[in-house]
Amino acid sequence: METQYISRHHKHDPKENQCTSVIFLHIKAPIHLVWSLVRRFDQPQNYKPFVSRCFMQGDLNIGSVREVNVRSGLPATTSTEMLELLDDEEHILGIRIVGGDHRLKNYSSVITVHPEIIDGRPGTLVIESFVVDVPDGNTKDETCFFVKALINCNLKALSEVSERMAMQDRAEPLQRRVGELG
Repeated sequence: METQYISRHHKHDPKENQCTSVIFLHIKAPIHLVWSLVRRFDQPQNYKPFVSRCFMQGDLNIGSVREVNVRSGLPATTSTEMLELLDDEEHILGIRIVGGDHRLKNYSSVITVHPEIIDGRPGTLVIESFVVDVPDGNTKDETCFFVKALINCNLKALSEVSERMAMQDRAEPLQRRVGELG
């Protein structure tokens, strides 16, 4: 199933000096919860641990730009990113980095979310792919390793936040029923 989604939505055409990769994660939370976090181009800090603040320029339409402040610990303090694709029906978000004080030049990524069943409950398959220039002094492997580590960290945090929200959704009806009985 992953292969079908990757070939459909995650096609990058890397040039000689670029690297690309695809990362996926299965999240034990329904797609509507996961997508509610992913689609918020204006609030990446809701699940991305390296983002401290986000300032929007525009109104969440294609072409809108956000200025992201990066937490200390990374070799950057800001990143300027443009919304390239937002499809609520297909659950696709695409961004391009257009500036900032970091080494990720010509970076673009696509993230898609897909419904699935995990352990008999609604779950979500999240796929993120990227393409980026290899900075001078680095190899393709080093660059891909760094970017994949960042994405894996973001996806792990997305999973934790989504699964916590899903647990609260499941517990809420039970709490109401217990309250009605008491």
